[in-house]
Amino acid sequence: MIKNLFLKIIDKYASKWIVLTIDIILICISFILAYSVRFNASLNFNLESLYIQIPFIAIVALISFLVVGSYRGIIRHTGTRDAFNVFVGVTLLSMISISIVLLNNTFKVIPNFTIPKSIIIIHYLISILILIVSRYVFKAFFEIISSELDDITNVLIYGAGDSGLITYGALNRDTKNKYQVVGFIDDDRKKLGKKINRIKIYEKKKIDSQFIKKQEIDEIIISIQNIKSEKLLYLTDKLLQLGVKVKIVPPLSKWIDGDLEANQIKQVKIEDLLDRKPISIDNPIVKRDVNNKVILVTGAAGSIGSEISRQLSTYNNYKHLILVDQAESALYDLQQELIQKNKGNFTAIVADVKDKIRISDIFETYKPNKVFHAAAYKHVPLMEMSPYEAVKINIGGTKNIADLSIKHKVERFVMVSTDKAVNPTNVMGATKRVAEMYISCLSNLTNHTTKFTTTRFGNVLGSNGSVIPLFKKQIENGGPLTVTHKDITRYFMTIPEACCLVLEAGTMGNGGEIYIFDMGKSVKIYDIAKRMIHLSGLRFPDDIDIKIAGLRPGEKLYEELLANGENTSPTYHEKIMIAKNQEIDYKHIRQKIIELCISNGDHNNQKTVQFIKDIVPEYISKNSIYEKLDSTIKN
Repeated sequence: MIKNLFLKIIDKYASKWIVLTIDIILICISFILAYSVRFNASLNFNLESLYIQIPFIAIVALISFLVVGSYRGIIRHTGTRDAFNVFVGVTLLSMISISIVLLNNTFKVIPNFTIPKSIIIIHYLISILILIVSRYVFKAFFEIISSELDDITNVLIYGAGDSGLITYGALNRDTKNKYQVVGFIDDDRKKLGKKINRIKIYEKKKIDSQFIKKQEIDEIIISIQNIKSEKLLYLTDKLLQLGVKVKIVPPLSKWIDGDLEANQIKQVKIEDLLDRKPISIDNPIVKRDVNNKVILVTGAAGSIGSEISRQLSTYNNYKHLILVDQAESALYDLQQELIQKNKGNFTAIVADVKDKIRISDIFETYKPNKVFHAAAYKHVPLMEMSPYEAVKINIGGTKNIADLSIKHKVERFVMVSTDKAVNPTNVMGATKRVAEMYISCLSNLTNHTTKFTTTRFGNVLGSNGSVIPLFKKQIENGGPLTVTHKDITRYFMTIPEACCLVLEAGTMGNGGEIYIFDMGKSVKIYDIAKRMIHLSGLRFPDDIDIKIAGLRPGEKLYEELLANGENTSPTYHEKIMIAKNQEIDYKHIRQKIIELCISNGDHNNQKTVQFIKDIVPEYISKNSIYEKLDSTIKN
């Protein structure tokens, strides 16, 4: 209680004027010490001369410190810049003093007033020492008092290179949290056992649970620039098992004005542990391609559609941006977000892609040049129970937008598809495959100029209804985490990556292409669940367990990016490929899809799914009520 009160008093009253007063008092004491040193640590000198000399030194010191501003620094945050200001201030004091003494000795303005040059030089050295040391003593005193009151976070820094040293400095500068760096960890055997600022560098294998417990380590910060995702995944898995928080220093490019701040050091996110390199696209052609264009985005309030809209809004050279979605609340949120970012020249419209008359009116009014079609139903279990809705949106909605794009001479139509469309085992994936086929049919026609493009990618981290937000909610509720199968795997990418692909596809090719990503390795959902538990500071299975719920209707153990009969050809970007389409009878398939949309109006799910299976022969239902239709086909 007393210490707390003392710290508040320091914060309130340790003003720059008090610092200035103390500095002048210390200058006067240093002056007396200078005489004492000059006369062999004795007071065997004329004390009466001090009555004139000390006020003179005090006045000159006041002027010097006011000019330099050495008193303005916050003492408890003293650094090299403050020490330099003290050096400049005392240097100015000595130069003024010796100049006045020399002038007075020459012109005898004040008779009998002088200060020996040796005293001024000794005083100069003592003053610099005392003023700088006093600041660091006060800083240390404040840290000792405050550290006893605050919770200290004991930290290990993984990486004893330049990045590790900068991280150490950032933690020391942080005023909101109290960090105690216990040690460094490094793989370089030449560094092991050495010390940095009296802090030891440890070998990785010595950091075990016993070490963590003995040193009371709370966090381990990985401070290695350009760390490979495989190594980050390996380190994180090992370190999380020790029961500590694992954080990571961001890349140099994300530091604020080239400096690292402690608040930029974040916990490792699940996105960092996908076991693949992030896909980076920076194509200036996109900006040129949207120049002075009216752009329509369907499904604009969804996870993908909203990010497409955000990225498009950063290109200030487009003519108009039309955002269409049937979810009014989510669309309103996006609208307000763009308004707050001072994004203009856009219109948010509540409309349903199933309603051809309404959508036709939008095309008539705004006359878009480019269309990004992201509107779709995507939840596998729900669509397995509602084939009517899946067909109406995923196929019928796509047909409406695509047909109107031809009618209104849209330059480019880009459709967002999914890896679930490849060898589909559920209604959702099968309807997306039919939509892809319809786009291929239109692209094969020669009576229009619209270029049709399809993008196909895996699961998107953090999207509405995806596994990551579900796991977060389950962890918040105390678990267990539900995984449908221990061996189930999925491809993953981040939302910005997915939308970069869509925008990139909007500039590539001559139409008819299906673009896919080289997404690296597929990831086990079970492993993601375990990592998320550890990243939350909890233990598996002690704190939160994982429950195997069984495969849902229509769910695959693994997804594919290419269907049977599809190959890939490269593009100019090493991570983007073109899937060579299967050979199909375009005229026949297009007619069958039109008949499917008409037949769907009968609300007969069995008939609708059978129709889809006729169009997509590779569609084999799994764990679904429609499996019997496959046996009928075989017989």
